[in-house]
Amino acid sequence: MIVQFTLNGKEAEADIRPDAILLDVLRELGCSSVKCGCETTNCGLCTVWIDGVSRLSCSVLAASVEGRKITTLEGIGKEAEEFGAFLAAEGAEQCGYCSPGFIMNVLAMVRELSDPSIDEIKEYLSGNLCRCTGYMGQLRAIQKYLKAREEGRACV
Repeated sequence: MIVQFTLNGKEAEADIRPDAILLDVLRELGCSSVKCGCETTNCGLCTVWIDGVSRLSCSVLAASVEGRKITTLEGIGKEAEEFGAFLAAEGAEQCGYCSPGFIMNVLAMVRELSDPSIDEIKEYLSGNLCRCTGYMGQLRAIQKYLKAREEGRACV
């Protein structure tokens, strides 16, 4: 079956099996930022935005994205790169395997929550697992990024 959707601002289509998951289809279309970590919706590595909402692509049937807007890390280059610099400055990028999904979720959180508390940040990002960082560097990076946005020194 053919499914048509917008991928990172461009029209896309894929010939899929009825049981295909979005994660696999996006990887086949060249979106290498979308990673498979657990296949059980527990790690956050496959986070994408569907119509602007953060979703785990390993839990989405590809057929369900007909006519929808899908955004991956490849589609938000400058903003992702900017937040990534905050992660690097805090030594929180480590191996980098989880970074694309983590960045997608952080930027979704920034769009959804205004002035989140540390507890709200932790709750929002609780589904993003990282085996390298211990999370404190990530939290510092998020707080510094939010402050920079507030002061107009970061993408809005």
